[in-house]
Parts: sequence; C-alpha cells; structure tokens
Amino acid sequence: MTPDDEPELEHEAAELVRPYVITNGRDLLDGSEFSLITLVTVHAEPPRTKPLDPEKLRLLELCSGGFLSVAEIAGHTRLPVGVVKILVADLAREGHLYSRAPIPSAQLVDRKILEEVLNGLQARFG
Repeated sequence: MTPDDEPELEHEAAELVRPYVITNGRDLLDGSEFSLITLVTVHAEPPRTKPLDPEKLRLLELCSGGFLSVAEIAGHTRLPVGVVKILVADLAREGHLYSRAPIPSAQLVDRKILEEVLNGLQARFG
C-alpha cells in the first residue's frame, strides 16, 4: 500500500459508516413531522449548545443559504433520507433549524368561473 492509496481508502471507509452510527442508533418515529418535501432552513438565532457532529454541521451549512427540502438535503449529503430526517428532527428540536410545510399546489379553479371571466373581459374589451 502506498501513501497515494490512503485517501482512496479513507473515502471508501467513510462510505461504509452505517447509518445507525450517524444517528446514534435511533430510528425514525412513525409520526415523523418531516416528509420529503418539508422545507428547512437555519434558524435566525441558533442556540448555543454542545459541539455538533460533523453530519449536523454539514446540514446547517447546507441550509444556511435558504430553504431546502429534506430530499434535497439527502441528495447533497448523499445520506439516506431516513438518516437525514433524524438529523433534521434533532436540529429542529435543539432550535438550530426552522421548518415549514411546503407551499401547497394551486387549487384547480372551476372551469365555469374561468369562462365567465373570459366572457366578461371579451364583452368589455372586445
């Protein structure tokens, strides 16, 4: 083994770390408040707490630029979604992250109303 091989081995070893090590052995709760499309960002005034794990620091760094969905965070960090949900829940509970429900998609408007609006515009403006 040469010194040039060591960075590659370290990278491979990092990918082999099991999710339960990152989450301290915890599992998702059934009533998880975070879905794939829940949006999270860094709280304006994060609390001073004990030092955070590297994975949590990485999440805070990612979210400092604005709202990201849980799915986007998982994609950027290359962590399983379940692990990201646990880490996000921890950070939100500790006051580091602010979450909000995703913006709902627009409701479909009744076609009859749209036709009446169109007819009214055509009658007024020709």
